[in-house]
Amino acid sequence: MTPPRIEVSTMEERRAFVLEVWKCLGNCEECGKCRILRGRDAETLYAPYIDGKEEYIDITLRIRNNN
Repeated sequence: MTPPRIEVSTMEERRAFVLEVWKCLGNCEECGKCRILRGRDAETLYAPYIDGKEEYIDITLRIRNNN
C-alpha cells in the first residue's frame, strides 16, 4: 500500500492509513509488525505524518534503523 501524500490528503485519511497498515493480524510469528514497533503505538509513532509534518517513509526508516 502506498501512503497518501501529505499535500493531497486529510489528517483522517493519513490516520486511517497508519491504522490499517499496522493493524494486528493475529499471527505474530509470521507478521513481525509487533517486533518492528517494539510495543509502541503506531498512531503515536506516526503522529508527525498524521499531522502532515513529516513523510511516512522518513518515519518508517527511522523506526527500522533504531530497532
